[in-house]
Amino acid sequence: MLQKPRGTRDFLPDEMEARRSVEWCFREVARRWGYREVCTPEFEDLDLFTMRSGEGIIEEMYVFLDKGGRKLALRPEITASVIRMYVNEAKVAKKPLRWYYFADCFRYERPQKGRYRQFWQFGVELIGADTALADAEMVILAADMLNATGVMYDLRVGHLSFMKQLLQDLEPNIQRRVMSYLDKKDFKGLTVTLEAMKKPDLYQSLTALIDCRELAEAFDISGLVPEKERIEQTIGILDATDVKYTLNFGIARGLDYYTGMVFEGFAPNLGAENQILGGGAYRLAHLFGGDDVASCGFAIGFDRVMVSLGDVKQSKDTVVAIVCTNEGQKRALAIARAFRDAGIRAEMNLMERGLGTQLAHASKSADYAVVIGQREAESGNVTIKNLQTGEQKTVELAAAIAEVRAHGPRG
Repeated sequence: MLQKPRGTRDFLPDEMEARRSVEWCFREVARRWGYREVCTPEFEDLDLFTMRSGEGIIEEMYVFLDKGGRKLALRPEITASVIRMYVNEAKVAKKPLRWYYFADCFRYERPQKGRYRQFWQFGVELIGADTALADAEMVILAADMLNATGVMYDLRVGHLSFMKQLLQDLEPNIQRRVMSYLDKKDFKGLTVTLEAMKKPDLYQSLTALIDCRELAEAFDISGLVPEKERIEQTIGILDATDVKYTLNFGIARGLDYYTGMVFEGFAPNLGAENQILGGGAYRLAHLFGGDDVASCGFAIGFDRVMVSLGDVKQSKDTVVAIVCTNEGQKRALAIARAFRDAGIRAEMNLMERGLGTQLAHASKSADYAVVIGQREAESGNVTIKNLQTGEQKTVELAAAIAEVRAHGPRG
């Protein structure tokens, strides 16, 4: 028996309905903020991703040659594709551009809870706004989206200017190594590297910056940073809202990629793999032949959000089972269409069962049974039975539809 590929999943109807309900929460918040959906190809030229992340990412990707010998890759993330699309299709469009996406990505890595080879991201990109308010909008929007789902999370906001200020005298390759140690919380490796460079004071400053949660203290540790005024404005905007966050200047996200404000979200009930959101300010378009436009965005790990939420409670459609005899079948088809045209889920018997068997089956999956026998076919009325209360009556079709509508969705 064939099995699904490792690191992928099948989703049955109940799970898909739960996923769609959470997805809708994200979409609705994005809509209210003025963001519009975009879509990019599932595979792109390999260079699109190596230009951003380096050749090392190839080991983590699904890479292949097409029949024309071109090197292609299944997308491991979507930001690069969105910015490539901006350069190709929209670089002269009126700014700022507010875009969002929801799509699957692919990474060749060891599958584990909340981490799969095929996974989904909900992301937002704000292109062409280079202000403190734009940075703050990303953080507030991310919080609004997570709040809409009910997921429990911790939001941490930082800025790379402090880290860059401390590391400015190091060679770029050493900066990347130090940032890698900080990102992995490998303080032993950090100690060895900085001691070998005879920079023990830098270790003290970096660890102090990681631990500090006050803006004034961060300025004291790093000294004067170029974006001081903008940082203060961004934090001031966040503090003027009801966003719950903590300052964390130890966020070590892509020093070569992010340019300023960075933020992350974590779900405390997920254990080690608990990051559900990451983003920040960046500049990427110039790598793909576009202008050096300021951008800011974030991506939500949709699968981890679903794991964190657990059983998602959702309203269920009210279901009507159309039960009929052979004589009533043609009339039943018209009745079913009338319920569907009214926005009500209606299911027909397809198994050539008798009335009693049809009713027994309907009682397991439906809220109402609408019975169409010879009498109903001739009179034009329907017999409707509430399968929860057992109440049954013969009424006009319009009255039956009205009763089902009044019932509302199941909680």
